Amino acid sequence: MAGNSNYPKYQSDGSRLGGLLEWFDARFPLTSLWKAHLSEYYAPKNFNFWYFFGSVALVVLVIQVVTGIFLTMSYKPDGNLNAAGIPGAFAAVEYIMRDVAGGWFIRNMHSTGASAFFIVVYLHMFRGMLYGSYRKPRELIWIFGVLIFLCLMAEAFMGYLLPWGQMSYWGAQVILNLFSAIPVIGPDLSVLARGDYVVSDTTLNRFFAFHVIAVPLVLIGLVVAHVLALHETGSNNPDGVEIKKFKDEKGIPLDGIPFHPYYTIGHDLPAIVIFLFFFFAVVFYWPEGGGYFLEANNFLPADPMKTPNHIAPVWYFTPFYSMLRAMVWNFFWVIPAKLWGVIAMGGGVVILAFLPWLDRSPVKSIRYRGPIFKTLLTIFVIGFLILGYLGAQVPEYCFFGLSWLPGAVIAQIFTFYYFLFFLTMPYWSKIDKCKPVPERVTFK
Repeated sequence: MAGNSNYPKYQSDGSRLGGLLEWFDARFPLTSLWKAHLSEYYAPKNFNFWYFFGSVALVVLVIQVVTGIFLTMSYKPDGNLNAAGIPGAFAAVEYIMRDVAGGWFIRNMHSTGASAFFIVVYLHMFRGMLYGSYRKPRELIWIFGVLIFLCLMAEAFMGYLLPWGQMSYWGAQVILNLFSAIPVIGPDLSVLARGDYVVSDTTLNRFFAFHVIAVPLVLIGLVVAHVLALHETGSNNPDGVEIKKFKDEKGIPLDGIPFHPYYTIGHDLPAIVIFLFFFFAVVFYWPEGGGYFLEANNFLPADPMKTPNHIAPVWYFTPFYSMLRAMVWNFFWVIPAKLWGVIAMGGGVVILAFLPWLDRSPVKSIRYRGPIFKTLLTIFVIGFLILGYLGAQVPEYCFFGLSWLPGAVIAQIFTFYYFLFFLTMPYWSKIDKCKPVPERVTFK
């Protein structure tokens, strides 16, 4: 797409700036990139508020990269105790928060940005499920999106260890020990992931390298691939119809408008401003997020000799952590419960990648779907939220304090439903009674 000869080169207006742009454009596809991805990329004219979150996610990615760069200038990945008996990494975070000019602001932006990233990505993925954005011809876009989600989880998990607080240390200890449940290679894989037999200074340095260099490079590459694939096939819309079917004599979609300036200025920019308002409100006044963004135990230095009363991951991991804890039986008397938990936790993410081939409905958008899809999707969302809540609670938690309503049983029910929703989709998506889909997009 870049460097396409269909896009003319920049023509100078005779000014120095115009001459510089003409010189640059002759050596780099500046004009063609601008036109292919912004000014002459035609998006459906009926986007609604659900289509904000892709652009907002890019803004959060920039925030995380920039704040991360500044944090590395003062952070040292050192798990050993200093002269005061405090781990070096924990002391480095305290130094950033207390002594570095603006350090508290940068660190709060980065920690809040991690939670904001997952909020936006979860909503972005939900929009894809609402309007069938994973359906043909956008299967590859969806797969890139799932890979981005996996990278985000790896990036967040590794970054969570870096403050070297109590919950960071013991959370990493629990999750990395899960690798040992894998048959044959599990114990060796667990040692390889840690770099030691326990979570130690070696683990911290390893995670720091991956968090700062390796995973961000892969993540940015996947984001670029995600956007390029999107602009190659074109954006989906709330009606789930293809705007490329109807074009004028110039080849421009009749139901499309240029992404710039109509969506960049009139659609995404106001959403980004509103998002930043709430984002900075949290950064300034509520950075701990009620204990969900920054846990109380993480304000204590890591102590390998003292286990917290309750070990739970950050909120955005809790739905899948709840699936892990729901597997408490040795199924078929062969596979241990711990391995079933690992399979459930990993499978809960991986199964998303198969969604384009599991959905057999003749229509894409929820606007024209039947009652079966709408009902099952509503239960799916409610169950996912409940799993997230239960994953942050102690294993003995009971709903509303009722002993006959144990959280463990509720988690097992919704874990079963989570997988049943996807695995039975090829059947119920075909028999659902759908409404007629219009030929062109509806717009008011």
